[in-house]
Amino acid sequence: MMIRLLSMLAVLILGVPAMAPAQSGPLRIEITEGVIEPMPFALPGFVAEGSGAESLAADITRLVGEDLIGTGLFRQIGPEAFISQITNFAAPVQFADWRAINAQALITGAVSTNGSGGVSVKFRLYDVFAGQELGQGLQFEGTAEGWRRMAHKVADAVYSRITGEGGYFDSRVVFVSETGPKDNRAKRLAIMDYDGANQKFLTDASSIVLAPRFSPAGDRVLYTSYESGRPRIYLLDVGSVQRRVLEEQPGTMSFAPRFAPDGQTVIFSISEGSNTDIYSLNLSTGARRQLTSSPSIETAPSYSPNGSRIVFESDRSGTQQLYVMSASGGEPTRISFGEGRYGTPVWSPRGDLIAFTKQNKGRFHIGVMRTDGSEERLLTASFLDEGPTWAPNGRVIMFTRETRGEAGQASLYSVDVSGRNLRRVPTPGGASDPAWSPLLR
Repeated sequence: MMIRLLSMLAVLILGVPAMAPAQSGPLRIEITEGVIEPMPFALPGFVAEGSGAESLAADITRLVGEDLIGTGLFRQIGPEAFISQITNFAAPVQFADWRAINAQALITGAVSTNGSGGVSVKFRLYDVFAGQELGQGLQFEGTAEGWRRMAHKVADAVYSRITGEGGYFDSRVVFVSETGPKDNRAKRLAIMDYDGANQKFLTDASSIVLAPRFSPAGDRVLYTSYESGRPRIYLLDVGSVQRRVLEEQPGTMSFAPRFAPDGQTVIFSISEGSNTDIYSLNLSTGARRQLTSSPSIETAPSYSPNGSRIVFESDRSGTQQLYVMSASGGEPTRISFGEGRYGTPVWSPRGDLIAFTKQNKGRFHIGVMRTDGSEERLLTASFLDEGPTWAPNGRVIMFTRETRGEAGQASLYSVDVSGRNLRRVPTPGGASDPAWSPLLR
């Protein structure tokens, strides 16, 4: 569903007299490593403009609130505390009433429908204590079936204006859906909204699938399948669900694929005998290039955002550690030096951090470090945490957590890059190997 982003007409921008501010500086959450007190915000029900929009207005209002609360950075003030009500989107805001209940941000909106199934959603964000609008009102247009995307876009805009960072709500996650007992588990590729809604299957359960990875445009997925009895890499079109084998050579196993930022190059591992090396493949020409050549296991490669470097895991030092090298190959530099073993490194979309899985003293952790290996921080700890993936804005990490024992099940969790706000991502059954898409277009 295509959504059009429109600047609202000037007549919809209200000229509200500024009130004496009760705070210094603009409305902004400064995100640091310390404890953050969630910002209180008010979200009156979006106004239904015309008949037939009431249910959609209520659903969109609810989802905008859930998106913001889910970040751990915002606290919603309940409607029972409201002094004012918003019944007309164009009416002036009574800032004194919202200051009285300590709302620092106020979000107002309206929803309308037309006879052909179209839906229009508009919203404004106000800095209550400054008594003024924060940014310009925006309008989104789509269909009733796409109401969730419009709500996510509203929440993304609010989040970005207050934090100064990009949003991540209007995105999807591809993952491995797991069903059945632990010793006979069926695994299928599935895709869903970032919050677990709208789940759909992309493959059947006839063979084991692993490690799906989105293309930079979010329209294709790489994954590993055991359909032939040995691991092989497949390329799947998300829209048509058509797929093809990407790499197949007799006597070898190929796995751990990931796209380069240009979307035309794929990096992956090939295992032959006891040796595993990293290769790149040009999807247009079919040209393949060997990037490592070492009598060790090298796998789980991930490009830097500008495509100039690759981080990967290797046991060339005797234990599983992280290394960085040029995207064209060459001598790598080891960057992990803490206790334990390191694996599944993933470069942040911002380019400043690398997320990883760490195993030490019988516990698994999701952690982050600078690209030179400095400032290592562990964000989680459990029986089994693994496989981090970054949100499009580089603020949140999603990963797999599995419980112990014969009845143990894998689930998806997310955590803020600071280590706060650990949350389970709802899925109908077991789930593992998440990969976050870029923001949808």
